[in-house]
Amino acid sequence: MITVVLPAHLRALARLSGSEITIEITGEPTLRALLDAIEGRFPELRGTIRDRTTGVRRPFIRYFACKRDFSHEAAETLFPDAVIEGAEPFLIVGAMAGG
Repeated sequence: MITVVLPAHLRALARLSGSEITIEITGEPTLRALLDAIEGRFPELRGTIRDRTTGVRRPFIRYFACKRDFSHEAAETLFPDAVIEGAEPFLIVGAMAGG
């Protein structure tokens, strides 16, 4: 089970009360598999984390785990053991911008 922490705006769309969800992935624990599982469990999040057609991460969404930025990693990137074992969460963060 992978623990995922979602930002407030995505929690509101998915109607979640807590900030964390647990996701089980069958097969290889890749970034793509995790995002597919999240969108499968919470269809209202389709298109909010990544583009519906291309699967590319949305510009103001970032991914972090184990003090590492996964935002620009390939979709087939495997997670560290600590994330797979549930010892460390996978963070989906709404990036800040402004000027």
